[in-house]
Amino acid sequence: MLKSKNRVNRFAAASQTASTGRLVFSENGRNHRLDLDYPFRLNFYLKPPPAEITIEEFEGFALDRLQVLRAIEAAALRNKDLKTELAQVLDQHLPLRSNLSKSTDLYEERRKDHISHFVLRMAYCRSDDLRLWFIKQECTLFQYRFEQETMEEKKNFLNYLNLNWKILSSEEKEAIREQLEICSRPKQGMSSSDYVSSETFFEVDFEKVPAMIGNRSVYVRRGKAYVPMTEQINLVMLEFKNYLERALEATAKLLPRLEEDDRLKPILLNVERQYVGKSYGGIDQSNAGSLSASQVDAAVHHHAPLCMRNLHESLRAEKHLRHDGRFQYGLFLKGIGLSAEEALVFWRTAFSNITDDKFNKEYAYNIRHSYGLEGKHTNYAPLSCIKIISGNPPSTGDNHGCPFRHFSASNLENRLQKDKISSNYINEILELVRNRHYQVACTRHFEVTHTGKQVDIIEHPNQYYEASKSTEVPMTTDALAEESMEIDD
Repeated sequence: MLKSKNRVNRFAAASQTASTGRLVFSENGRNHRLDLDYPFRLNFYLKPPPAEITIEEFEGFALDRLQVLRAIEAAALRNKDLKTELAQVLDQHLPLRSNLSKSTDLYEERRKDHISHFVLRMAYCRSDDLRLWFIKQECTLFQYRFEQETMEEKKNFLNYLNLNWKILSSEEKEAIREQLEICSRPKQGMSSSDYVSSETFFEVDFEKVPAMIGNRSVYVRRGKAYVPMTEQINLVMLEFKNYLERALEATAKLLPRLEEDDRLKPILLNVERQYVGKSYGGIDQSNAGSLSASQVDAAVHHHAPLCMRNLHESLRAEKHLRHDGRFQYGLFLKGIGLSAEEALVFWRTAFSNITDDKFNKEYAYNIRHSYGLEGKHTNYAPLSCIKIISGNPPSTGDNHGCPFRHFSASNLENRLQKDKISSNYINEILELVRNRHYQVACTRHFEVTHTGKQVDIIEHPNQYYEASKSTEVPMTTDALAEESMEIDD
């Protein structure tokens, strides 16, 4: 893959493992014949790039593609027109013209697209969060490109993939016409009978279309679902998503072998960090121990996101948090610099209604465990927004979770009013929540409470904290501790 004396293509190993479970290295030379390597603009990325690449291409191509994926995310979450936003950023970072363009750069464009996808696949296979994010953006990019193609190009590409979709013959369609008409959704002004007569139907395994079955838009019989051509994009996207999920899992298992080349690991980590600027996956030695128990109140009051301030305020008011709340908040504090020793001091002081003996028996072990000092010595990372939003929801008496996801509309509105946010901004944030854009709602909360400061979409509570800290005028340690006491009082 990377130019070296060994001429080993490590992408091939990941690709072969995804399908066969065996580790296979390829030594293919670069092939300049467009019709052999890249006959279509569309790509399912089933095979590894067929040629060696330079270190500069390895990183540069990946970062260019990452610009595109982040633009997709930002456009979707900020309700911008995806086609307009994406056309511009693709033209700048990842142009991919059709066969009809007669461009002399088609091979290089498709080669870059191919390589950049595989590099990001390696960089974003390390955790569930990274895989989910990568799959979501890649699916959006593929769908955008698929919809840009002509019907003829789509047909030829799908034939090339050989996805094993059976097209119903006229006789087969007539045999189940009544059922197809019942499930049909014709355009306004068209009868169900005319719709079925004019439509082409695919026969696929019913497991492939659970969403369509759920909304009763397809007829199911004997383990087969009958999908109209108008729903073709959903079938294509499902195939693409399922393959990419399997490929990422295979790459994750293979990653230690891929990183034996000591040139790869720092590049992959650098690319991964572009996701949120920082993975928060372990102890940041430059930050460890930078926060004392006495400084927590002021630090959280001024810089923590709403989820963590809600937990902190509940802890101070009730002098207790349930397990899920302690886990979520404790790891956040660990991530912002509270050492294990200071964490024990902080939580013991916070749980002031219980005896030392009860605290040591019921809580101290779990605190040390979260720092990797007990049990299997697992170094737990602070929870990301995705894990908090999609995790175990809070029930009565709980305080964990994401306020934008788990608060009722009235409770969230009251909480935003407490932050002295104007009604116009509150309405904007509530609208984002109604549309399930919880992270962009948190991002807007940051922006309206930090005047003049725009940030990337908030993906992690510790990202919010660091972004807020970057806007403040530094305080002395004594001043911070003094302010904490004032807030506590």
